[in-house]
Amino acid sequence: MEATVAERGQITLPKAVRDALGLTKGTLLKVELEGGRIILRKNVDDAISRARGRFKLPEGVSTDDVMRELRGRAPGDPVDP
Repeated sequence: MEATVAERGQITLPKAVRDALGLTKGTLLKVELEGGRIILRKNVDDAISRARGRFKLPEGVSTDDVMRELRGRAPGDPVDP
């Protein structure tokens, strides 16, 4: 795959790359130089920290309850009555 540097130094990442990494408008990328290479890394920490604290569980529901709902009963979990 190739990308061309535009007049203002911008590049467009190929759609296959954007789709594979889940890059959307506003996604932060870390830019690093390693020898003669440019390395772009998706800033996963940023996405996690932006979402942290935004979701509240209903009263009386624990994170264990949510995990069981999503993943099913884990080995060693008590059997529901």
